[in-house]
Parts: sequence; C-alpha cells; structure tokens
Amino acid sequence: MDATHNMFCNKDLVNPLNSMGMQVSCILVVSHFFNVVLRTVGQPGPIAQIMAGLVLGPMSHVSYIKDIFFPANSMNYYEVVSFFCRINFMFLFGLEMNIQYTKRHFRLVTLVACGGAIMGAIFGLSVSFYLYEELDINSSMPYFCTIIMLVVAYTSSPMVIRLAADLRFAASDVGRIAVSAALFTEMVCLLLFNMMVNWKRLHDVPRGFCCLLITTLVTFMNRYLAIWFNARDKNQKYLKAPELLLILFVLLTTSMVIEIWGYNSIIHCFLVGLFFPKEGKTARTLLHKLGYSIYNFVLPVYFGYMGLQCDLINVFKSLDKIANTAIMILLSIGSKLGGTLLVCRYLHIPTSEGIFLGFLMNTRGYADVLFIAAAAKQNLDTEAYNVLLVAIVLNTIISGIIVSFLARGEEKMFSHNHTAIEPQKMEDELRILACVYDPRQVSAILATVLAIHGSRTSPSTTYLMHLIELVKKIKSNLLYHEKENGDLSDDDDYGGNDVVEINNSLDVFTSDTKILVHQKRAVSSFPSLYEDVCNEAEDLQVSIIILPFHKHQRIDGKLESGKEGIRITNQKVLRHAPCSVGVIIERGLTKVPGFSQLIASDGMQNVATLFFGGPDDREAIAWSLRISKCPRVNLTIIRFLLSSSSSSSSHNEHNDNGVQFDEKEILMSLSGEETVNEIDNTFMVDFYNRYVTSGQIGYVEKFVTDGRQTVESLKEIGDMYSLFVVGRGGRGNSSLTIGMSDWEECPELGTVGDVLASSDFDIHGSVLIIQQHRDVKKGLIHD
Repeated sequence: MDATHNMFCNKDLVNPLNSMGMQVSCILVVSHFFNVVLRTVGQPGPIAQIMAGLVLGPMSHVSYIKDIFFPANSMNYYEVVSFFCRINFMFLFGLEMNIQYTKRHFRLVTLVACGGAIMGAIFGLSVSFYLYEELDINSSMPYFCTIIMLVVAYTSSPMVIRLAADLRFAASDVGRIAVSAALFTEMVCLLLFNMMVNWKRLHDVPRGFCCLLITTLVTFMNRYLAIWFNARDKNQKYLKAPELLLILFVLLTTSMVIEIWGYNSIIHCFLVGLFFPKEGKTARTLLHKLGYSIYNFVLPVYFGYMGLQCDLINVFKSLDKIANTAIMILLSIGSKLGGTLLVCRYLHIPTSEGIFLGFLMNTRGYADVLFIAAAAKQNLDTEAYNVLLVAIVLNTIISGIIVSFLARGEEKMFSHNHTAIEPQKMEDELRILACVYDPRQVSAILATVLAIHGSRTSPSTTYLMHLIELVKKIKSNLLYHEKENGDLSDDDDYGGNDVVEINNSLDVFTSDTKILVHQKRAVSSFPSLYEDVCNEAEDLQVSIIILPFHKHQRIDGKLESGKEGIRITNQKVLRHAPCSVGVIIERGLTKVPGFSQLIASDGMQNVATLFFGGPDDREAIAWSLRISKCPRVNLTIIRFLLSSSSSSSSHNEHNDNGVQFDEKEILMSLSGEETVNEIDNTFMVDFYNRYVTSGQIGYVEKFVTDGRQTVESLKEIGDMYSLFVVGRGGRGNSSLTIGMSDWEECPELGTVGDVLASSDFDIHGSVLIIQQHRDVKKGLIHD
C-alpha cells in the first residue's frame, strides 16, 4: 500500500532505473532458461520462473553485486512498477473470468474455497502462537496471529490461472472450479486484510465506503466509455492508443487514490475488470494488448521476484529456521488438503480430484508477501520475515510440482468427456466451436448460435474462430509512421477487412441478443489449418464444431464453389475432430427467408430434422432438441421408414400444427421389425414418449421403398422448412438411401446431406449436417 507514497526517489534517478531494468532482464533470461529445461520434465512456467528467482536470490546478497545491481533506492522504483503491473493483471483476470460458470456453480465454488481457507485459518491460528514465541516476535500477538491465519488460508489466483493454462486443464471442470475458488479466496482474504489494517483508525472507515463508491463509479463509467468507443469507428479493428490509455489511466488513478487512503487496490482492479463490458472492440483490444504483455513479461517477472527476495542460504544455516520453515509448509499443505478433501467428500467429488484441488489451492503469491510485509512494519525482524517468505515460496514450488505430476498421471481427470451431444443431459453445458472463413458465412453461423442459446435451462458457451489462410505476405510500401496502427504486430495484419466485417457482425449480434461469443483466431496454411481447429476444440473441450460449407449461394440460387482449401480443411476436420462436427449450408436466400434471418426476424422458423437411423441421426436429434427450446423455432422430426404392404397405402403424418395422426399406428411402427436397429428403435420410442406426446415437438413419418422415393419426399418438403438437420451417415447399407449416391458431388456430407446440398436439388432451406464423434475413426464414413 505504500508504493504510491514512494513514487519518486530523491537521489540518483538513472542508476535505480538501470538496476531495476537489469533485475528484470536477468529474471526473464534465467526464467526462460529454466522454463526450457524444466518443461522437458513436465514442469509449468511459473515453477521455472520462481526457481530462477531462487537462483538469483543468493547473488543479491553478495556485497559487490548488491551495490551495483540491487541498490537500496531501487526498491522504491521496483515497488512502483510492481504496483502498475499488479493492477493491470488483476484487471485482466477480472476481464477474462467466466462469471456465468461461477454463478451457475456458486455453491460448489464457495464450498471448495471455504473448505481449504477455513481449515487453513484454524491450522494457521494453532501454529501462530508457537511461531510468535519461536521467532521472538516483538509486535502485537493478535495482529501477528491474524497475519499467519491469512497467510495459511490464502490462495494465489495468478498462480492457479497460469498453472491451469500451462498444464492445459483450464477448460476442464476441475480447472474452472479451481480458478473460481482461488479468486474467491483471494478476494475474501484481501478484504479481511484491509479491514484488519484499517479498523483501528476511525477516519479510515468512511474512506472504505469511499473506495467502494469509487469502484462503483468506475464500473459505470467504463460501461458508457466502452459503448462510446465501440460505436466510434466501425472500420477500426482495435481501439486507438489514446482511447486505450484513457481506460487504463482511469484504472491507475483510482487505484492510486485507494492505495493512498491505506487500502489495497487489488479488489478494486479485479471488480472493475469483472464488470467491464465483454462485448465489442474495447474489450477485444484490452484482451489483446494486455494479454500478450502480461502473460509473456509481467507474470514471469512477478513469479521470479518472489524467489528473488528469498535468502535460502541464511535459512538453511540454522536447524531451528529449517524446522520452522518445514512446520509452516507441512501445516499449510495439510490444512488445504484436508479442508478441500472434506468438502469434496461432502459434494461427492472423486478423491483424486479432491487431492488435485487441495494442492492447487495451496499455491501462494503476492498477497502472502503483502501480509508478512505488513507484519514486518510491526517490528517483525528480518530473520523472521525471511523464514516466512522462504516457507511461502517453497510451499508454492512443492505444490506446483505435485500438481504437474498429478496432471500428467491423472489424465482422465481432465479428459474431454463431452465429445458428443447425445449422451449429455439438457441441463449440461454445451460448448460450441463455430468456425468461419469469411464474412459471408457469419449470418448462418450466428443464427445457429442464437437458436442453441434459446433456453435458459440448457446453458451453452460459444467460441467463434476465424480461420485465416497463411499466404506469403506482400511487403508494404508504407513507412512505419504512415500506418494507421503502427503498434500492431505482423500477425494482426492477416485477415484484412474480413476481420473488421466479422467483428462488426459479431458486435451487432451481441448487442441485439445479449449473447456473448468468445472470439478465437487461427492463421495457418490450408494443409495444416485443421490441426488448429482440432487442437482448439480439444483445449476448449467443446462438444461440437460447426463448419461452413465450402460453397456459397449465388443470386440465381445456384451454389458456387469457393476455395478448394476450405473443402479439404473441412474434410480433415471431419476425419480428425475430437468431438462431433456440423457442416452448415446456407440456402434459401433468394426466394424465402432462410434460417439466417432468425436474427433479424421476430417470426417463427420451421425446422425439420430428418431421421433415417444411425448415430449421426441420433446426434442430429439431440442437437435439434436443444434448439427446440428457442421460442422462435418450431421443430418437427421427420422419420423415414421402409415401406411395407400394409403401410405403403396409408402414410399417416402428424404434427402439432393440425396434421392428424394415429398414435397407435405410430407406436406400432416405432417398435416394428423394419426399424434400422434396436438402438434407434429404443431411442425414438423414448424421444416420442418424452417430447412428442407432450406436444413440445412435432412428428411426421414418411414411408419409402428406396432412395428414389426418399428424394421425391425430400422435394415435397423443400419449401416448408427454413432449416433441415440431418446426420452425415453411419447408417450402413440402408434401403432408404439405395441409389442416392449415384450422383454424389460431396461425399464428405454423407448420402442425404449431399443430395440436400446439390445445386440441382431445388430446396429453399439451409442445411445442417451433423457427424457424431466416435472414439475410433478410420477415414471418411460413407453410406
């Protein structure tokens, strides 16, 4: 909190800045070396960075090196720089936090957070009396005991976030619980610390309410600033530097005021980021600009400086100091592990996940250093301060190493389980990765996203990934200072105006529907672009990838082929995807309103799901069941059955819009011998009893003898629906599709999908072709 009081040194301006720069450079270079070495044995970046600081730490105590590289007056500058960095990365964490997940699982997150924190506080209180006597503390005993309680109860959210990212479990349920619980624990501990530091001074109580008022005012100010900046220049990819600096200047100024008043500004920065508008180019710019610098430069220095402050040699000279350090580490690990396991047992979370969460919640960080620094101001001697600091750093290293080994040994804990939609329950979160190659494909993709987000009872998260072909760049004739955004990296130049158009479409969609779509981007050559899609789908643990068709519709209604590379990429994704895949074909733009008009229209959209049998068709129904919850979607299931002598003359069809049906006859046909297989039969009987009989979804049966009659039936309904959903294949040699593959153009769409996507087939609705994920795929599946 005293950083803002020491903004300027009175002596020698140049040397402290140089020495601080050399410290930062040394930490970055050595931490990069450790990262390269330790990554080979599976250790994450933060552990390597802390260990780099530990190696540099003893050097800082050599007299000659200390005088040149670590002068006393450089600490003031370092505190100021760390203050600036701290407010930026806590603001970024708030901006990136998935508040919707925390709200849906608030009870789970708070119980996990409180379990380890409360047990840690109890253990910390028990050991604090011993440490008070053993370390010969001269300060107030209640104050020291409270500090130790906070130190043991605390969890470092930056450390948990970086471990989750480096070990690639951030998208798993365990990872999201850990990140949310760590942030909750950190905010509560800092709030208690602020109250403890300022409760004795009566004039600081009103200042505390003023700090809360400042946070509220900044939150509202940012909301209007973001709306204003988003609407200023539609042709701008990112905010200009003055606009970005204005937002950060407001954050910096208010944080300094809060610190000058004696309160810590971490909570303020986190809350401002948490409630910052997540849509539009303002948030996009902040995430882009802050994310790269903080994750690649700020946090490595932050973790490295934790180790740099330790004096290991001094601690290991004395057995008493070693014993005190070991007691702190063992009690900290035991309390966090025990409290988390008790909560996990109560919540029926597996023991392996409980152990993993316990060690994750045992990581330490900046706030621990802040706590013991506050104790040092109350006459805590240097020896005791160093013992506590070494215990904190070693505790973090031990927990981080154990977490990395557990992450490698318990891969099932983070495995991508929801790789298909059919096995999931309606209340399970559905994660979607939607891909676009150019702005023409955005409308159909966003209409599909809007339909899937139609129900509050079925939560979903959507990521929109812009796939950009990597081509040989043409060197610009403009000088650096002549570029509109000279500060952008080379990677930002890819995509051109397409990026701006896609961003604008997405911003309008978010503004109209209030649905937040997270943006991703992949820049690669077409032969390897599918790898980026599959890797991103696995990292995000999505259940389905939505791809646009490589053809687009012309004014005359015909489909025109686009780049062949798009088709090849789609084929490779279908073959190698770690989850289900859907291919959307936008049609019907020239005659009747297509499904893409769902965004702009308030009318009902009729959607038909075609069921021939097989796992892909079941996946199509599972997807359709999700979009049926959208209030503007009227879903009808059309089941094709093999015609028999008794049923060919009476095609009784029904749905909820007035077409009559004979319930007894339908139930008999569902359980008849001519169904594709027993799995389909069981699936459809259950679906019919749950959704059709209750009137939620329409149902139609069509009896055909071969593929020719199937095509005729498809032509009959071509004008009735704005979207057709069908499975890609997996039906085997079905009599329902015999002969349909004779004129196939795109076998990767499956037999029925290829017919619906054909330019010669007169259909006025868009088509979504879905392939269910199977554990083993060998090449493309053909009917």
